[in-house]
Amino acid sequence: MSPANGTGVRQSMMKTKLTAIIRSEEDAYVALTPELDIASQGGTSKEALDNLREAVNLFFETASMEEIKKRLSGESTITQFEADYATA
Repeated sequence: MSPANGTGVRQSMMKTKLTAIIRSEEDAYVALTPELDIASQGGTSKEALDNLREAVNLFFETASMEEIKKRLSGESTITQFEADYATA
């Protein structure tokens, strides 16, 4: 059974896999999903990921279908590269 959208009309549910980038920053962890450009934080990496999942779910609940499709339509590539920097 699909949930109602407040108008009594049933909506179908979709699933999508997203990327989570989690970084330690000073005394917290920051989690980012680049596909949606949404970030959250927590005291541990698990907490940061849980908070990111909650933020993404809230986005999906409140954003228009147009906004969701716009953010998910672009292709994301995660890669690494080298850069030079000077040392003191």
